Amino acid sequence: MSPVICFGQQPCGFFPKRFLYAKIVAARRLQAEIGGEIVFFFHDSDHDPRETITVLKERHSGREDALNFEFANKVQKLFSPLYAKRVLPDWRAKMTRQLPAYVDRELVEIFSDVESGNVADFCLARYARMGLLDGIRVERSSDPSFRTRATPVDDYFVDVKWEGEIVRARARSGKLLLHKGADKFIELPGQEFERTQISPTRDTRLRWMQSVIGCTHYVHGAGELQYLNEADAPEVTFVPRMDISDPDKAYVGTNG
Repeated sequence: MSPVICFGQQPCGFFPKRFLYAKIVAARRLQAEIGGEIVFFFHDSDHDPRETITVLKERHSGREDALNFEFANKVQKLFSPLYAKRVLPDWRAKMTRQLPAYVDRELVEIFSDVESGNVADFCLARYARMGLLDGIRVERSSDPSFRTRATPVDDYFVDVKWEGEIVRARARSGKLLLHKGADKFIELPGQEFERTQISPTRDTRLRWMQSVIGCTHYVHGAGELQYLNEADAPEVTFVPRMDISDPDKAYVGTNG
């Protein structure tokens, strides 16, 4: 059986966080040793807007700024999955003007050339244009065909329409809930849904992902093993990502 080396990650900034770069490097090093293919499990079903915060250093002052997408409305920001959060044209134009203060012209041009309409597509296109995904197969958790092939899980989210937006609601005790924070939830009206609308929780994600990808090796981040249930995939060898400084800062090339 040919090795299948996998790593997983949510969209993690319009420039990828350095820990994603560290996973990619570790996967490529392992591939050089054992062969096989690399698969990126792109978990674009997540909805947390904090995932895409991009920390860049201002080139003259050295000040670190936390930048992020702007969102069309509060519902979309808080509850829509990343593949359904729209990229606003005004934000893209404004960010293109700001970026020369942070990164080289080549990266500004790559940024300005990407015209994807949602946050997940935008991030993925950026990573690809930077050459990070060359030769890597991408599987997306939002893909209806992926969801149809995946094994059923008993702990999951459901993508449904609410307030004119697609939102990611937690299924619990026959209810669909949006978490407002602390112990506060919004209960959505009951509705029918299909497997193409379902994505896993953190605790069921490995089993759900593995049922489709069938990896032999999984490159994990520094904290992933705290919640990944290795018993869900006893056939998998878990490999730590490469050590890297400032893992939560943006990766902007060999000089960043």
